[in-house]
Amino acid sequence: MLLIHCPYCQEALPELEFIYEGEAHVERPVDMPDISDEAMRDFLFIRQNTRGLHFERWRHLHGCARFFCAARDTVSDKFLVTYKAGAPRPGAKALAAAAQKTGLPITGGAKITNARKMLSKKLTTKNTSSRKKAKP
Repeated sequence: MLLIHCPYCQEALPELEFIYEGEAHVERPVDMPDISDEAMRDFLFIRQNTRGLHFERWRHLHGCARFFCAARDTVSDKFLVTYKAGAPRPGAKALAAAAQKTGLPITGGAKITNARKMLSKKLTTKNTSSRKKAKP
């Protein structure tokens, strides 16, 4: 069972007391009535879902009932740090210190995502160039 630290109660409690509320730090569009359907779809449904470091929003449902944010490694399912809602995302130094304290390596979600994009571009260009060569 996971133990999650509530930054308001200052206690590490079982995950059964908490509820996952989605990705943290999702920016709301400025002109909501004027945005396109695609932009609204992206705002409501499209999330990063990275492997590795992920910033999440949680709620301490069976305690103080407050929302808070957490940085969690999705590979090891360990929490690096939790912080109060509305606070800025922790910087690299704070995350590195938390990772060192917990003994976890920070697996780079953004690095993995960028590597996948680069690989898919290479595969796409490779496939299109081989098709062009095959045609007389």
